[in-house]
Amino acid sequence: MSAPRANDQWVVTSDGLRLRCRIWTPDGSGPWPVLLMRQPYGRAIASTVTYAHPQWYAQHGFAVVVQDVRGRGDSEGQFQGFRQEAPDGHCTLAWIRAQTWCNGRVGSYGFSYQGLTQLLLAEDHHLPDALAPAMAGLDERRHWASEGGCHWWALGLGWGLQLAAQACQRRGDSEGWREIRRSLESGQFLGEGLALLQRLDPDGMAASWFQLDPARSEGWRVHKPPAALWRKPMLLIGGWHDPHLLGVLDLWERACAAGSQPWLRIGAWSHLHWNGGLDRLQLAFFRRHLMDEESSEEPSEQPLQQRLSIHTALQDSGTGEWLAAEPAACSTQRWWLRSTGLAAVDGEEGELMLCPSGQPMGSGELSLVHDPWRPLPGRGGHLGLDAGIVLRTDLDQRTDVACFTSDALEQPLQLQGQPRLVLEAMADQPGFDLCAAVSVVQADGQVRQCSTGVARWLGDMCRSMAPRSVELQPLLLTLKPGDKLRLSIGLAAWPQIAVNPGDGSLPRGPAGPQHRVISVTLQLRAGNLSIKPMVGAN
Repeated sequence: MSAPRANDQWVVTSDGLRLRCRIWTPDGSGPWPVLLMRQPYGRAIASTVTYAHPQWYAQHGFAVVVQDVRGRGDSEGQFQGFRQEAPDGHCTLAWIRAQTWCNGRVGSYGFSYQGLTQLLLAEDHHLPDALAPAMAGLDERRHWASEGGCHWWALGLGWGLQLAAQACQRRGDSEGWREIRRSLESGQFLGEGLALLQRLDPDGMAASWFQLDPARSEGWRVHKPPAALWRKPMLLIGGWHDPHLLGVLDLWERACAAGSQPWLRIGAWSHLHWNGGLDRLQLAFFRRHLMDEESSEEPSEQPLQQRLSIHTALQDSGTGEWLAAEPAACSTQRWWLRSTGLAAVDGEEGELMLCPSGQPMGSGELSLVHDPWRPLPGRGGHLGLDAGIVLRTDLDQRTDVACFTSDALEQPLQLQGQPRLVLEAMADQPGFDLCAAVSVVQADGQVRQCSTGVARWLGDMCRSMAPRSVELQPLLLTLKPGDKLRLSIGLAAWPQIAVNPGDGSLPRGPAGPQHRVISVTLQLRAGNLSIKPMVGAN
């Protein structure tokens, strides 16, 4: 088999600008079905951090087009982020279908920014015939920039500075590029990154997001794809440790509500690490919908997640097994919190009490103190630069972390859904955060963190005892006999979110000399941890 051919061509937009595309075509004369990826990081990379190279798809009979979006790579114009993509995507699809090497059938694929570009189209015609958006969402506030009223600090700055560095490179600002690179490599970006963004990419999406209030919807953009797109064949890909998971689940709900039956895969993956990926499944998906190839009987030894006959498959983070499970299913457990006040001093004192009847069993009150000189670190999870399941044994030994632990299990316990912490709390300052983690305490005493969540309150209402809730990252997790379930509650998660200054203002970075010590009282009478459906429930 000859190597696929690659060449670069221009697409002209409706306003006369040129967008650069790299095109790989199979051996032979064509025409072929086409796979399109539109992305801002340079067409030569082609998202090979998570996908097989375009040559692989071309070897299987597809022409592949990877485009530098407007203002990125070698494409003309000024990069304006997501708001520019609908008209340019429309022009690109129309151009592809007019090419002699295209047989008229086009699919789209890609993750993150490249995931959302598949959905941002201007009109109902020239839509892709099938699409495979991964790790993306429509709501810039909830799916791209924040949760629980907190900006994604390390993630948001890191991504924004990557785009800013590429903008520096494009305009020939080598010193700006080096300054950003030094800041990222040294970790200094956590303190100086916002100022770097405002100086080197002031009109970029990341800089604008940090100027908006993450607790309010005003000013934030929620994208609306053409209605007909929801009825197209769709393969959705997410990860339990990816920050965009709620966006993927929202896409799945919208497609189902439109009467479609989308394929869905959620693995025990972070944003960049997919542990073998899903290229085989994606190839079979596009072959079915762009080549009319009905898949033959799937061999029994084929992994479940790679089977096109299975519409929804979720990976259990505890066992590693893939299950043909529906995201709407929920294990619906509820545990109540108990402590005599020492849950932050003695990691074994706080109790997590499972109550099948649902009758309140919580009791006790305790106080936590946030010292800005030594804020509680955030680690792993979906918001960490070290994303994934991590050990937090040392964090739970700190006296600014309250731990509530169940009895050792006598039989396996499966959790499926979105954990939610509810309790009453108040602070002595007009601002505080609650940062929760669900973990497995192993028989050897090590604590494996599996899901995290954050929530922030600002203003005088913080000084009044009131119900507070923290939504954690959805999960599918099976604990084995001998394991214990643990809920940990802290008052910071630096640098995943900025350190709360305690004065009622929006946090803007690490702790500084004006940050206050914050004391928080937790009332446990109604305190509980529940598992709610990860879709279809508020």
